Amino acid sequence: MKNSKNKNASRSRTATRSESISQSRSAGTIKSIILDFQETRLETGVPRRLKIETVPGKATVCIGVRRSGKSTYLFQIIERLVKSGISRENILYLNFFDDRLHDLRHEGLDVIMETYFSLYPEKKNSEMIYCFFDEIQAVSGWESFVDRLLRTEKCEVYLAGSSAQMLSKEIATQMRGRALSWEIMPFSFREFLDWKGLGVPASLSTKQRLLIRKAFEDYWKAGGFPEVIGLKRTLRIKIHQEYLTAILFRDLIERHDIFHPKAVTDLAHRLIDNTASLYSVNSLTGYLKSLGHKVPKSSVSEYLEWFEDSYFLFTVRIFDASLARSNTNPKKIYCIDHALTVSVASGILVNSGHLLENLVFIALRRLHSEIYYYKTETGGEVDFIVPLRDRKRLLVQVCESLAETRTRKRELEVLSKAMVEQGLKSGTIVTRNEEERITAEGRGVIEVVPIWKFLLNLPE
Repeated sequence: MKNSKNKNASRSRTATRSESISQSRSAGTIKSIILDFQETRLETGVPRRLKIETVPGKATVCIGVRRSGKSTYLFQIIERLVKSGISRENILYLNFFDDRLHDLRHEGLDVIMETYFSLYPEKKNSEMIYCFFDEIQAVSGWESFVDRLLRTEKCEVYLAGSSAQMLSKEIATQMRGRALSWEIMPFSFREFLDWKGLGVPASLSTKQRLLIRKAFEDYWKAGGFPEVIGLKRTLRIKIHQEYLTAILFRDLIERHDIFHPKAVTDLAHRLIDNTASLYSVNSLTGYLKSLGHKVPKSSVSEYLEWFEDSYFLFTVRIFDASLARSNTNPKKIYCIDHALTVSVASGILVNSGHLLENLVFIALRRLHSEIYYYKTETGGEVDFIVPLRDRKRLLVQVCESLAETRTRKRELEVLSKAMVEQGLKSGTIVTRNEEERITAEGRGVIEVVPIWKFLLNLPE
């Protein structure tokens, strides 16, 4: 019995020594990373047209689809802090996908701040420390660590990650109100122009208009993912397809331990092939069954929610005062990036009018989380209605061209009818190249705007 106790005590001491050695090794690694970062030249890329606001006691979380530029945006924040006079010593940056930090996944995160303050003990509780944690979701227990950090240290905390674990619904639950989320989307058209070095003055000369229109054609082909801009078509397609694989398998299938992974990929491709089209859960369930997938409607509904959670596909409901009717009516689907849609669609040629509609949707989605489509009393459809403040609403119709007489008559009648029903004096039709101002029925005005101008006229 005595020998057994001695053996247990010996094992306990050995485990404690082993843990202590491991933590000491982690502390040394973290110390090196902290000091190396202070000498690193930041790759800040194109300044994003998003200015976040921090709130004391809350972590600032950058969320969005994979490869949209969240990590680069953290570097831009750091650069602004340094330019404002903050010492690099007061900035702590760690990327938890760094293989040198692998041991932290088992040992916990408390060693981070212990190591930092061992370098700068004079700063503890006396100076503001700016903590940037990239891909922190890779370490279990990160939520309680950040929560404790905000409560016990004088610091600002910035988080970013490419996993569905970092999305707003989970952040709201896990951080218990101690986080404020900001969406990072792929480049807008204005940010694409920034990448090209093209400014947009208040009034455009003929040459500037031509340059911007030419730049839009490049944006139309490349889309907004920063990494693919400027690459040739074959490389762009390959990278887009890798994005889709990462989203489906890492953010969805692995994350949610999905029992029917092939059903998820087949569903994603079905929706992509039908971008800007109506769907119902019943029709999608029937489609999957036709492929041999025994997936219930409830699972299909879950998959659709997870697509949206990962900022990959977005669902738009009909505009209706009744939430029940809005939920039961067919919905429309849009993708995070129109060029990604082209790259990952199956052999079917994606409708260019639907791609234009997708581009308009994403431009509106940058500004508004609530977007609907509208049905008139006579069954006509307006692509988007956006509730604004003060009970105002924005009506936007998308049509490649109004040159054909029947198309022009149909689009104007539907939009005019919607304006009358909603009591609005204005509406917008977005086209590829056409521009005019039309007096509608009911004395309203319809602005016909080319897509490049529509995108530039949207607020920042």
